Amino acid sequence: MFGSNKKVGTAIDPDQKEMIENARLRIKQKRGLFTHFVLFLLGSVALIVASQFLIKQDATQEIPQLLGIEWWVWVIMIWFLILVYHAFNVFITKRILGPEWEKRQYEKLVQKQLDKVKQLQVKVDKNHPLPESRKADKILSAPKTITMIAAAGENNELGNDGGIVWHLPDDFKRFKALTSGHHIIMGRKTFESLDGPLPNRTHIVITRDKNYKSADAIIVHDMETALAAVGAEKKPFIIGGGEIYKLGMSYANKIELTRVHGTFKADAYFPAIDQSQWKLVSSESHGIDEKHKYAFDYETWERV
Repeated sequence: MFGSNKKVGTAIDPDQKEMIENARLRIKQKRGLFTHFVLFLLGSVALIVASQFLIKQDATQEIPQLLGIEWWVWVIMIWFLILVYHAFNVFITKRILGPEWEKRQYEKLVQKQLDKVKQLQVKVDKNHPLPESRKADKILSAPKTITMIAAAGENNELGNDGGIVWHLPDDFKRFKALTSGHHIIMGRKTFESLDGPLPNRTHIVITRDKNYKSADAIIVHDMETALAAVGAEKKPFIIGGGEIYKLGMSYANKIELTRVHGTFKADAYFPAIDQSQWKLVSSESHGIDEKHKYAFDYETWERV
């Protein structure tokens, strides 16, 4: 749906990717410090030579001094202090308070928010318990438009082996336009199939793995927590994959479906839309052209 043909099996582990990026950053920082050190040595030599040359040119000329120390010595001392600060920043500050520290602080803030949500939910459930069957109704009663957005073939095919099986540039543009600026909820495999975090969107990842972590997403373990994590967001989107769409069907009140006219080999499917619970409110056709091998329709469904 979001324009990635990358397969899950070939995706770089998020922790490995972060380690590589941090290593590149450290190399860049150390290279900058080394360059600064070389410039300091060359500059110091140049100042010493220049000062001696000036003195030899006019021995009677008074050289400005402060506290009995010549000006060029002060320049070298100040520059040396700047170099020491640079070294401290590279080896101490950016090492101790670097990306790992920022990641831990971010995770703590996210966890605090989720803990507060859970505490409030416990109080509500204790004082006003609801039957198990009404949990989805409770989420839907909130003033939100929870939208599932997907592209599916004639038989509800979503993709095969971790990738999509068509290339529809106009559909990618529509997906970006609709979801930009919003929270997007997805499964772990869908998240890892991305080439990287989608710009200007907050990623919420649902996974059964209690130890799964990512600096680029809020990690939760069920749909209710995912929807609670969007906070004041009024229009969150559920973007896949197949299992997440199945979980989201009872919570969503809107579906933006791109129906691709064709049948495809697939191992992931969009859940069937029960037309007794949903109505088609708009449909826009898009034909085959030089950029689109398949015809497709933009369908908007709303819960009855």
